[in-house]
Amino acid sequence: MDSEPITIRVDAGEEPLRLDRAIAARTDPNLLSRSHIGKLIREGHASVNGSTVVKPGFSVSDGDVIELEIPPSVPAKPQAQDLPIEVLYEDECMAVIVKPAGMVVHPAAGNPDGTLVNALLYHLDHLSGIGGEERPGIIHRLDKDTSGVMLVAKNDQAHLSLSRQLSEHRIEKHYRAMVRGRMKEERGEISLPIARSKTDRKKMAVDPAGKEAVTQWTVLRDYGDHELLDVRILTGRTHQIRVHMSTLGHPILGDVIYGGSAAKDAPRLMLHAYSVTFEHPVTGERMRWTAPCPFSDQ
Repeated sequence: MDSEPITIRVDAGEEPLRLDRAIAARTDPNLLSRSHIGKLIREGHASVNGSTVVKPGFSVSDGDVIELEIPPSVPAKPQAQDLPIEVLYEDECMAVIVKPAGMVVHPAAGNPDGTLVNALLYHLDHLSGIGGEERPGIIHRLDKDTSGVMLVAKNDQAHLSLSRQLSEHRIEKHYRAMVRGRMKEERGEISLPIARSKTDRKKMAVDPAGKEAVTQWTVLRDYGDHELLDVRILTGRTHQIRVHMSTLGHPILGDVIYGGSAAKDAPRLMLHAYSVTFEHPVTGERMRWTAPCPFSDQ
């Protein structure tokens, strides 16, 4: 779970209510049950207007600011599991793999196993340790419901090299996205900063105070009421393509979080990491690997 404090401002006009209920009403019950919230409050992890409060029944009201700290979890060491992933390329220092849709990248609250990390531990002989026991070999992530190509480091030298390329925007990543409606132009670019939503911590949103986010798109095929796009991201913000496409008024089909409600032609989130281009961490050779799109032949 994210260790950053959860900050809640009690809305104007609200009647006094219990502290634990105020927090529970504004957080995901799958991540924080009310009993867990009460335990955290009693252990001194909650404050109201800057003062620590240890009683779950403490009364809060209009204008109060609540902060709840989530202590870092102590994750169990992931175990190797024979899960279906495709290895496109592998050598002594790195691998290129294809993550299926529906698979979480690494263990976290609610997903202790069945993740890509569990699969990597089974299919590859070793992984870099820079990401720690919970995220061995992981250079970058894909959302659970996004499929596609990913880079994996098998030793620390490769991990550092690939991470540096990523931070310096030298890794080129292209996606395939099926979006609702028809784009006004054949290609374009959207540059709008992204931050975590102030109203829903499970979502990201365009925010002037957020981090730079740049997305380029090109129409590949017009299906009338939806279009297939090639999307290149020049930055790697959480949910970047999903937020930017929704902001343009063309949410990704199957994206129930950002407005692309599921339909018969969208049995899943229609977003796929199609290709990745990078420099080999040892030889320096420029390499490009692609993973065929499962919902289009382009």
